[in-house]
Amino acid sequence: MEKVKLQLALDFIELKRALGVAELAVPAGIDIVEAGTPLVKSEGLDAVRALRAAFPDKTILADLKTADAGRIEMECAAKAGADMAICLGACTESTIRESIDAGRSYGILVGVDVLGVDDYVALARRCEQWGAAFINVHLPIDEQMRGVQSFDKLRDIAGAVGIPVAAAGGINSETVVEAVEAGARMVIVGGAITKAADPARATADIRKAADTRARIPTELFRRAGEQNIRDVLRRVSTANISDGAHRLPSLEGIHSLWPGARMCGPAVTVRTAPGDYAKPVLAIDQAPEGSVIVVDAGGRPPAVWGELATESAKVRRLAGVVVDGAIRDTGEIRRLEFPAFARDVSSNAGEAKGLGEIGQPIALCGQKVMPGDWIVGDDDGVLVLPRARAVEMANRGQDVLETENRIREEIVKGHSSLGKVLDLLRWEKQG
Repeated sequence: MEKVKLQLALDFIELKRALGVAELAVPAGIDIVEAGTPLVKSEGLDAVRALRAAFPDKTILADLKTADAGRIEMECAAKAGADMAICLGACTESTIRESIDAGRSYGILVGVDVLGVDDYVALARRCEQWGAAFINVHLPIDEQMRGVQSFDKLRDIAGAVGIPVAAAGGINSETVVEAVEAGARMVIVGGAITKAADPARATADIRKAADTRARIPTELFRRAGEQNIRDVLRRVSTANISDGAHRLPSLEGIHSLWPGARMCGPAVTVRTAPGDYAKPVLAIDQAPEGSVIVVDAGGRPPAVWGELATESAKVRRLAGVVVDGAIRDTGEIRRLEFPAFARDVSSNAGEAKGLGEIGQPIALCGQKVMPGDWIVGDDDGVLVLPRARAVEMANRGQDVLETENRIREEIVKGHSSLGKVLDLLRWEKQG
C-alpha cells in the first residue's frame, strides 16, 4: 500500500503552544507540519520561520488560504521557509494561476482548497492543468459542528485528477481510514492531535490507522448527529456547552436538589399553577423514555413534584425533571438518585385541580422552551438547547472539552498557570 503523508494542522493562536504540541507529535509520525490559518493570522509568517527552525528536516506548509495577491503571498511564504502553501479555489482564476506561477518561481508547492466551491470537480481539473501541486478537500469546522461528515467530495475529486488530494476536517484515528479509502494521499489532522492529552500517542494511533487501514476507536474528536447527540451531552458539562454557544445563560435560579446530578434529554413541557400537581403527574405517562419533564409552575410554592412522582418517573425511565416552582421530598429524591432541578423547596403541596396544559411552548426564567428542545443539567445549572441547533451546540461543547483537556495538561505538566498558558495579557482588548 502507498504510504499516506500525515500533516499536522497547528490551528493555534499562540506560537508557543503550537511549538509545544508539535515537539511532542512530530517525532511520532508527522510528515508535514502546517502553520494553520489562525496561527498565521495571529503570529504572521514568523510562525513559518519558527517551524522551519524547529523542524529543519520536515516539510513546512503555510495554510494562507490566499484569496488575492497570490504572487506576493506565495513569495513571502517561500522566503519565510515554507515548502508548500494553500490558495483558495473560491477566488478568481487569475489569483489561483498567479499563486501557482509564483510557486514555480520561488520553489514552493501550491495547493488549491476547494472549500465553498460548487463545481469542485471541474475546478480541480482546471487547477491540475494550471499546475497546482495538490487539491485540498476541506470539511469546514462549522459544518462539522452540525454533524456533517462525508468523504463524497474527496472521492469525486480523487477519481477525477492525477495530482495528490489532501483530506482535512474532523479526521481522527477512526475516520482517517475512510479518508484514505476515499482517495486521500495527504491526511490533515488538527484537533485529534493538538487537543489530545497525549499528542504523541494520538499521532501514533492515527499514523498506524492510516498505514494499516484499520480503525482505532476514539471517544473524543468525533462529532455527533441527531442519532447520537445524547452520547455527547452525557460527556460534556453545561459549562462546556455554554462556552461553545457564546456564553449561553442557564435557567436563572434553577438548581439541582442533590450534588452530582446530571441529566440530558428532550423536553416534555408542562404549564400549571403553583401547587397544582395534576398536569406534571399526567405528563409522566405521556413522556417518552429518556425525556425530561419541564414544568412552569409559576416560580413559587406550593410543590408540584415529590417522591411518588419521582418513583413513577423512574419506572418510566425518564431522564429528569425541571420545575420553575417548588419540589418536596428532597431526601427521598436524593436517595433515588433521580435528577431533579427546581427553583424552590417546600414541604406543602397543593391540590390536583388539573389546570394548565402539556406539550405546549412555555417560558422558564425568561427563556422559551419548546417541546423537543434538549435539556441538559448538572451541578452548575440547567441549559435549554433549541431543537434545531442542539446537535451543533452539543458538538461545540465537546470541542470546548477537548480544548480544555489539552490546556489542563499544559498547566499540570508545564507547572504553569492558565494566564501564562493562554498568554492572556497579550489578548487584552486595546483602546
